Amino acid sequence: MSDAVDDDLYQRTLALLEPGDIELVGAIVHTDLGGQEDLEMHELTVELNDVIAEHAGKGETYIYAGNDNTDFASNQFHGLTLDGDEFVWECQQLLRSGTFDLVFYYEAIADQDAIVAAIEETDHVDRVTPVP
Repeated sequence: MSDAVDDDLYQRTLALLEPGDIELVGAIVHTDLGGQEDLEMHELTVELNDVIAEHAGKGETYIYAGNDNTDFASNQFHGLTLDGDEFVWECQQLLRSGTFDLVFYYEAIADQDAIVAAIEETDHVDRVTPVP
């Protein structure tokens, strides 16, 4: 990564993917949405939920905000299946250098190349950094 801020975010995202119960990959979605565009950022998160769920083959999903769970941080969300509340993805919404970056991670069984390509075609996305 050429930018120190991006390199730091990439390294922190990579650390989140370290081996656990399931193998994960991720994507850092750099947007053109400023700090006052919360609604648009949430709408983008909903749109990316559909993209990731489609390419993960998990079926229909919903977004869980964790408002009733003290283990959740502000601006942290999960995509879960309607059938069984199975994990599909997790996301943190970060305001960095005046614009939002969305950090998603999801099971490595998902089609990473297709997810990145679809995200790159989405409105308000400047670029996507895949994370192995």
